[in-house]
Parts: sequence; structure tokens; C-alpha cells
Amino acid sequence: MSEASGAAAVTDPEDLVERFRATMGRLAGGVTVVAVRSGSLDLAMTATAVASVSLRPPMVLFCVYSDARLREVLDEVETWAISLVDAGALVPAERLAMPGRPAVGQLLGVPHHRGPLSGAALLDGAQGWLECRTAWIKTAGDHDVVVGEVLDATLGPAGGGALVHYLGRFRGLS
Repeated sequence: MSEASGAAAVTDPEDLVERFRATMGRLAGGVTVVAVRSGSLDLAMTATAVASVSLRPPMVLFCVYSDARLREVLDEVETWAISLVDAGALVPAERLAMPGRPAVGQLLGVPHHRGPLSGAALLDGAQGWLECRTAWIKTAGDHDVVVGEVLDATLGPAGGGALVHYLGRFRGLS
């Protein structure tokens, strides 16, 4: 391909990774929090790689680093929850996106309630919630793709608008 077509010769794999990251950063993604409960331990993470998979039956997917603690727990429990984060919940979303945060006490100070089907935390600052049961998990590079059957879907109050991830930052949309 010619340079005019926008294609560049790929010689350095790390260069491709950085160009891929920059390019995908231009794809706005909805911000969610995925949560799971294992015994008395609550784990949660901010996720922008979430998608509707099927309407009949209702199914969704999310992607998680293969070596994340939340991913490990998915081998122990079959249910989890997704909160569709409202723009007003920027601070908890940012906190739960921080790498290296302690596994214990992740939800201290984050207003939430328990999902009746999953037992997982549902953030109060959300446009809606999904409770899910894992259908399958597949490895895809350094992430795992988790597909779940939706057990329940609940609308939250109309709040401050959506929270999206765009150009490496969380941004509120009214």
C-alpha cells in the first residue's frame, strides 16, 4: 500500500501496539463496572470493553486482563454483575480502573447495593444494572473474553448522563 493510503510498514511490534492503542482510543466506549462476589470478598473493575452479544437469549460480554484477580475469581463463581456507570460516578469509575489497587476493600466509600441474583455489588451511581451467569470464557491475547447470559436487567434512575472513555480519559455526556 502507498503512504497516501495511510498504511505504514510494520517493523516494530511495540510500535504497532502504541499505534493500535492510539487508534482505538478514538473509539468512544461506554464505562461500566464489572463486579463479582466470592465469599466475603468483593472485586470490581472498570471496563469499557463491554458489548451486547445476543437478544434471545440476552447475553453480554466483557474483556478482562488474563492475570487480573477478578478473572481468577470467575473460575470460582458463576455469577457477576455490570453497572452502566452514570456520569456522576466518575470518581468510583476512575478508582476502580487504577492498576495495583488492593483486592480487599475495593468498594469502601463506593455507594452500592447487592444484586439479588449474583450477590455482586451494583453501583448506586448507574444508569442500569445487569446480573449475569458465565456462559464461557476464551483467551484472546493478554485478555480473556467473558460471555454471560443475562439473568436480570434493571434500569436505574435517569441521572447525569453517560460516562464514556474517549482519547484515554473518562468524559461525561449529558
